[in-house]
Amino acid sequence: MTNEDRQFYICNCFTTDNIFLEEYKLHVRFVSEQQFRRDYGVVLRRLGCVTDAQFEDVFNKISQEVDRRRRLSVTCAERAAAIKDTYRPLHPHVYHLQESYLTPKFKQIVDFCRVSAVRGGALGDLLQEEAAARVYRFPVFERSFCEQLVEELEHFEQSSAPKGRPNTMNHYGILLNELGFDEGFITPLRQRYLQPLTSLLYPDCGGGSLDSHKAFVVKYDMDEDRDLSYHYDNAEVTLNVSLGKDFTEGNLYFGDMRQVALSEMQCWEVEHRVSEGLLHRGQQMHGALPISSGRRWNLIVWIRASQERNKICPMCNRRPELVEGGGFADGFTKPCIAPLNAACVLT
Repeated sequence: MTNEDRQFYICNCFTTDNIFLEEYKLHVRFVSEQQFRRDYGVVLRRLGCVTDAQFEDVFNKISQEVDRRRRLSVTCAERAAAIKDTYRPLHPHVYHLQESYLTPKFKQIVDFCRVSAVRGGALGDLLQEEAAARVYRFPVFERSFCEQLVEELEHFEQSSAPKGRPNTMNHYGILLNELGFDEGFITPLRQRYLQPLTSLLYPDCGGGSLDSHKAFVVKYDMDEDRDLSYHYDNAEVTLNVSLGKDFTEGNLYFGDMRQVALSEMQCWEVEHRVSEGLLHRGQQMHGALPISSGRRWNLIVWIRASQERNKICPMCNRRPELVEGGGFADGFTKPCIAPLNAACVLT
């Protein structure tokens, strides 16, 4: 059975956990008002949420987010259908990955990884490791392709086609599966080019068994989102590519894995350069510092390994309770059950 034939699922915690309260830079879990006040009342008051009106505003925002998440699969499918019917791409060719879009250095790294998987060997000088542990930098796309992709994204952004938020923290950006990038671009990028690399770099995080993804672009602009708070991703491995355009500052910063207490973490700042990618473990804490001018587009690919997340949900730290979702959903799968009449063979 191929990945495309498999059914992927969402963990039930998606509607209750990791709800981001932007005003207070706080991720919360909401099951009931009583539970919420008990778990977060003190910290919210410390952060400035002290009046009944402020608490009511928080509850309203949480209710809207929970409702959005419950309807997400349906609304995503509706938007994708509407985009397909009404939107006319500016650069149709960018929806299909071609080797000419990739830098020679990136292809060299991938080829080395493919050979190393058979013969053994280390990446050595081919890959630059940042000061932050196991964060790697390498050139991914040719600048000419980045420019055309950004032109396509801005063309879509200015169109009347429906658009959804890329994730719970970024307000501005585009879900690439809705725009039609999954089959011809992101899936072959993951399978042909990223998998050989992650197999060597992150075998302990499921890097050799990545079988789904969520891909989106985010936009940072002086009048919109300028930065991104400290967080971890719903992924086993993350690729973050800076596409452009002209901007200043806005570096990323990385800490330790989320299991390490914040009081024990040290952070490292990492410059994000146009056309280059940063590869890191999804559960590694990180954020984006504010840009000081211009506009920046980033391509984000959350890459997932069902065999890892089926054991424990990376977002709620519990055994996942699965509910149906569209497409790759959140990368969970159900175990295959052998038919009752399957014969046992001793060898």
